[in-house]
Amino acid sequence: MTSDRVPDALGRALARRGYQTLTPVQHAVLEAGRDRDMLVSAPTGSGKTIAIGLALAGSLLDAAGRPVVAGVPRALVVTPTRELARQVSDELAWLYADVPLRVVCCAGGDCPRAERARLAAGCEVVVGSPGRLRDQAERRALDLDGVAVVLDEADDMLQLGFRADLDFLLGAAGPRRRTLMFSATVSRRIEALAAQYQRDAVRIDAAGSATDHIRFEAMAVDPADRAAAVANLLLLHQPAAAIVFCARRESVGELAGWLAQRGFRVAALSGDLPQRERTAAVAALREGRARVCVATDLAARGLDLPGLDLVIHADLPENAAALTHRSGRTGRAGRRGHAVLLAPHALRRRARLLAAGAGVALDWVAPPCRAAILARNEARLLADAALGAAAAPDERAAAARLLAAHDAERVAVAFLRERALARPAPEAFGGPKDPVRDGCGARPAGAGRSAPPRPGRHG
Repeated sequence: MTSDRVPDALGRALARRGYQTLTPVQHAVLEAGRDRDMLVSAPTGSGKTIAIGLALAGSLLDAAGRPVVAGVPRALVVTPTRELARQVSDELAWLYADVPLRVVCCAGGDCPRAERARLAAGCEVVVGSPGRLRDQAERRALDLDGVAVVLDEADDMLQLGFRADLDFLLGAAGPRRRTLMFSATVSRRIEALAAQYQRDAVRIDAAGSATDHIRFEAMAVDPADRAAAVANLLLLHQPAAAIVFCARRESVGELAGWLAQRGFRVAALSGDLPQRERTAAVAALREGRARVCVATDLAARGLDLPGLDLVIHADLPENAAALTHRSGRTGRAGRRGHAVLLAPHALRRRARLLAAGAGVALDWVAPPCRAAILARNEARLLADAALGAAAAPDERAAAARLLAAHDAERVAVAFLRERALARPAPEAFGGPKDPVRDGCGARPAGAGRSAPPRPGRHG
C-alpha cells in the first residue's frame, strides 16, 4: 500500500485483494490518529467499509500489530440492515485475517442462540443491526463496556427510527468508549447525536461526490408502460448487473415476476422476504446467476454488486438523498455508472427537482424502442470477438459440411434466430392515455402477454 500508516497485516490483506492506493476517506481516517473519535461523511462507493476497518486498527491492535486483548469484544459496528451487517462483517474478516481477529455478526434473520454461542466462544469484533445487538446485550451475551462503537450509515439508522437502540448501545459501552460515526450526509440529528456521545471528534468530509462518475438520464413514460420501459432499458444496455428500484414491496414482487416471465435472470429483494430467500437472492446476484436485482431502497442498502453498470429508478425516490444513495450503487471505484429515472408524465417536474436537489443534471431521452434495441444488438454482434476467433480443425470441418448443405445466407439467418431466442423480446409501448411516440407502435393484439405490474406510489 502507498501509506506507511497501514498496519503490515492489513496492508498484506489489501494487496491480496488488489488494492494499490487508498481512497480519500481511507487516507483521512489514518491521518486522524489511532484513538480519536471521528465524525465522517463520505459518499456511497468511496471505500467506507475499508475506512472503518482502518480506523478501528487503533482500538484493536497494539503498536506491534497484535490484538490488544484476545477473545474479548473491542469494537462494535452497528449498521441499519442485516445485509449491510453481513457485508461489513465479511469485509472486516478478510481485512484482519492475518492478525487474526475473530468477527461475529449478529443480525435479524439469523439464529439468536447460534449467535450467543459464537459470542461465548470469543471474538474481538461484533457487527450487527441495532435491534439484534441490543437484544444480545440485554441478555448479557454481549459485554459492551469500553468497546469502540462505529455507527455505519448513521443517517439511515436515525431515519429508520433506531435512535432508542443507539442510545442503549452507546450507553452500554460507557464513557471510556471510542465513538466513530460514518454517514453519507451529516444532518442536524447526526450532529446532535455526535455532540451528545463524542469527545473532541475529528470531523472528516471526504472529497468527491457519489455521483461524479454517473450519467443520469430521465424518461417520461405512461404508468402503463413503466415495466416495458424497464425491460427495454435492460435489453438496450445489457448490463452485467443492474438494480431496479421500486417504492413498495408489492411492486418488487410484481415487477420481478413480470421480468422473469420474459426471460430475464432476476432476483427480488424486499423486507417481507424470509431470510433464506434474501440470502439466496444476494448469492445469485454475486455469483452471476441473476443479473437484475429488483429491490426497495432499504432491502438494497449495503448491497455491493461487482460490475454494476445500471441503476433504474422504476419509481421515483422519496427525496434527493435517496436518489444519491440509490444511484451510488453504480459508478464505484472510478468506473463509469449509469442511472435512469422513469418519470410518469405528471411527475416530470418532481424528477427535475430531485435531480436539482442531488446536484445532478438529467438528460431527458425517449424510452428505447424495438428498432433501437435491434440496432444495438446488431452492432454488438458485428463487434463480437467470437466471430474473429480462430477455428479448430473439427469446427472448420463442421462448418464446411454446413455450408455444403445450406447456402451462407440461410446459415447466417439461423444463427441470428438462435441468438435472438437467447434474449427476451423487446416490449412495445402504447399507454391508453398518453402513448410514448417513439416509433414502436402499439402492443400487438393477442400477444399472450400478462398485464404489466402497477407502479408504486410515485408512479
